[in-house]
Amino acid sequence: MSGRESTNIGKVYFEFIKIGGHVRVSAIHEETGIETMAIAPIQATQQHMKQLALGKLKRKLEQLSKQ
Repeated sequence: MSGRESTNIGKVYFEFIKIGGHVRVSAIHEETGIETMAIAPIQATQQHMKQLALGKLKRKLEQLSKQ
């Protein structure tokens, strides 16, 4: 399952892949193509998974902007 959302950092694509009792969620920044990934328990809500992956993406973009 995947989708695209507007966020405060621009458009972000989310992709969810079930792996056993976990879900791998990827967040891809449309403008830069930078991707982050997080693993969450299958019981977590989709919104919580998105927040986790989006937080990692924001940190990565922030780190890259400081270089």
